[in-house]
Amino acid sequence: MATPQRVVNPTTHYTLRTVHAAQRPAWEDFADERGGHLLQSWQWGEIKAPSGWSPLRLALVEQQSQQIVATAQILRRSAPHLPLRAGYLAYMPKGPLLDWSHPTLCSTFFTHLNAHLSRQGAIALRLEPDVDAESASAALMTQQLRALAFQTSTPVQPIRSILLDLTPDETTLLTQMKEKWRYNVRLAARKGVSVREAANVEDVRSWYTLLQTTSTRDQFGIHTLDYYLHAWHTLAPQHARLLLAEHEGHLLAGIFVSLYARQAIYLYGASSNEQRQLMPNYLLQWEAIRWAKSMGASSYDFWGIPATDNSDEAMAGVYRFKSGWGGRVVQFPGAFERVYRPLLYKVAQRFVS
Repeated sequence: MATPQRVVNPTTHYTLRTVHAAQRPAWEDFADERGGHLLQSWQWGEIKAPSGWSPLRLALVEQQSQQIVATAQILRRSAPHLPLRAGYLAYMPKGPLLDWSHPTLCSTFFTHLNAHLSRQGAIALRLEPDVDAESASAALMTQQLRALAFQTSTPVQPIRSILLDLTPDETTLLTQMKEKWRYNVRLAARKGVSVREAANVEDVRSWYTLLQTTSTRDQFGIHTLDYYLHAWHTLAPQHARLLLAEHEGHLLAGIFVSLYARQAIYLYGASSNEQRQLMPNYLLQWEAIRWAKSMGASSYDFWGIPATDNSDEAMAGVYRFKSGWGGRVVQFPGAFERVYRPLLYKVAQRFVS
């Protein structure tokens, strides 16, 4: 009679650990090696903390080698004036950072994660993976999440973007643009538009005034000045630049561009209602692309376009501008949610925005 084989539970070979400040270098090294997203960065957790989100950084560690195999940054928010232990909603933007092609690893990670969050008092977890919906791993990821009792949910982040490959040389990047885009870049330079980096708080304040103008003109919401000041102080100069376009001493436009794990992201943009014929936004984007490439970025994310190509979309003009730089449209799979405490879930949704 054959001796039955011992069944090994894969969860016993890994430990899910809270990552504290002392372990931050290992966290950053893993993200840099695996191409982690800015919204999963340590710095992003610091940016969101003053807005009422409490960051929780976790790492799945292989017990024998003590190597990190997966990470997740979870933003937690409870009802006003209540501690997290009373119940909170958990949000994981652009995470987790793990290899979706290994089902056992994914199952192990989420088994540990769900148990950890449930013990802490989480009401529900919403995550938005940073996965190309057309990639081979996307279908496998969706299958695995559904097997783990996750349901599709309403996304917070854009579900489409345009990604520009920065590995070609600058001449090739210029050639890949639409002809009108190349013309406008050169026109702005010929007309005397110059681009510089924001150097102090007053530069950020001036840019924010333009952002208010842009918000009113294009009808979209913005954060407070303090939010952007905090983001600038947290990310610049290592992980971001605020680039300003000027003409004869007048500020015409500015864009906030991040750089993390070899990916640049065009996060925020603002422009004046004046001198628009000088095309400052075109020169700004080109200089941002050149800066990102010079810093070792392999891609430039234009960060969000409308969900469809319909010309009636409210942000159709934004799509036209972003589509002219030669990048490719990327679709993301959206949001997934697992509810741990159904009776509190509906009530909890009222205090998270």
